Amino acid sequence: MASGDKGSTYLSALETAETYFPNQTRLVQRLFYVNEPFHSMCEDLAAAAQALAHVEALPDAVREARRQEYTGLVEALLKEMGEAIAQSKVVMLGRPPLIGPKSS
Repeated sequence: MASGDKGSTYLSALETAETYFPNQTRLVQRLFYVNEPFHSMCEDLAAAAQALAHVEALPDAVREARRQEYTGLVEALLKEMGEAIAQSKVVMLGRPPLIGPKSS
């Protein structure tokens, strides 16, 4: 995403993700700050959503193809991000590791 101010790009990527996952904002925020692949997906989503929002400004000859391309990107990113959110909620249950007697 091209922006002269890295800070505003950083926040806009998070805000975009929060917009698409309004019931998961705290989890989205946590993943954004601690999970680099998720953070990258948020940036990609912001760029694709911005491109989709400006598709009407494109020439007629490419407008519909780009609309489909950007819509597909947004949908694919949302699916992948939704899976990452769901996986982050998974709690692994199991036995604690067996601790044997200490050797002296």
